[in-house]
Amino acid sequence: MENRDFYCGLDVALFVIGGKWKPLILFQLNGQPRRFGDLKRLVRGISEKVLIQHLKELADDGLITRKDFKEVPPKVEYEMTEFGQSLARALAPLCDWGDANKPVIEELHRLKSSRRVLAPAI
Repeated sequence: MENRDFYCGLDVALFVIGGKWKPLILFQLNGQPRRFGDLKRLVRGISEKVLIQHLKELADDGLITRKDFKEVPPKVEYEMTEFGQSLARALAPLCDWGDANKPVIEELHRLKSSRRVLAPAI
């Protein structure tokens, strides 16, 4: 982790999981180790380059471990550390909020999108 002054605890948490992909990677690792190919398939839309970069950052921050089985073909597994599991527990209420409010957000997004389509061209 780079040296910096954090404003508050939320600043720390967002620094570690910042962006769209890291929380989704952690979600897929919560409860079981996964191979790279599994994560690539489960975290839909992520590029291989970004997945590699984020896995390295999550490992550097102590949230996950990388186990290389030193086999041919290569076999590598990623697993959440206890430290990472503590973050996953903190993110669980956010997941619950998303699950509970998904229909509302989807409807708002649908309405917003339809307004853009109906907006007159200037």
